[in-house]
Amino acid sequence: MGILNITPDSFSDGGRWYDIPHAIEKAYRLYEEGADLIDIGGESSRPGASPVPWEEERRRVIPVIEEIAGKAGIPVSIDTIKYEIAQEALESGAVIINDISGLQADPRLADLAASAGCGLVIMHMRGTPQTMQSLTAYGSVIEEIRSFFTRQVGMAKGAGVREAQMVLDPGIGFGKTADQNLRILNRLDELRLSSYPLLLGISRKSVLGKVTGKDVQDRLYATAAAVAAGILRGANILRVHDVREMKDVILTAEAIRREAVSWEE
Repeated sequence: MGILNITPDSFSDGGRWYDIPHAIEKAYRLYEEGADLIDIGGESSRPGASPVPWEEERRRVIPVIEEIAGKAGIPVSIDTIKYEIAQEALESGAVIINDISGLQADPRLADLAASAGCGLVIMHMRGTPQTMQSLTAYGSVIEEIRSFFTRQVGMAKGAGVREAQMVLDPGIGFGKTADQNLRILNRLDELRLSSYPLLLGISRKSVLGKVTGKDVQDRLYATAAAVAAGILRGANILRVHDVREMKDVILTAEAIRREAVSWEE
């Protein structure tokens, strides 16, 4: 999953792809580098980020989705917590709703996913980007996330979302300390519920900066190590900035996990 943040304030690449022509160019480049799908977001979720009015979020993301999904047919997920944005994104060609609130901000996203038959990513987080890093006290972060997944999957099923539509994301960096993020990564396999795929978003995250002492733009190798660890612990979808480089990491780690060079039938 290639990341395309059309924002002025995302933690890693805020402002780089903020105008529509550059965002479209970047989307095509991510796909050419090997992304299986492009995750497009118009509202930063970094700690402390301010909410964006839906009209502005729409202005940022819909023209890009119309171009790369609607015209070019590239698989797109819309990274949003807003019903109106998700609905128009699906109408414009997106095939997945990536909800960082895990159906907490607007439970109607489950109804939308059910009626559209699209994919739905349910991510664990506490609070909002403004409050989440003050909400890091857990009895057991692993058990909390598992309980959250069970609860929110049940909610989605109640709305009519099928099991095959859902993906679960433990939310690295969202209401967790650095040590808790490392625990999640190391015990990722314990978070799996039944056959639901696991999505891991570790690319350039602050925990990697704490481990290495490197600034956000210098975390390529740390990201590679974390991505490889994630694959070996059972991650199925990797959300990354550096698609070309991480594609090789993913292919190699997956071959090791499967003990085979190729797993195609």
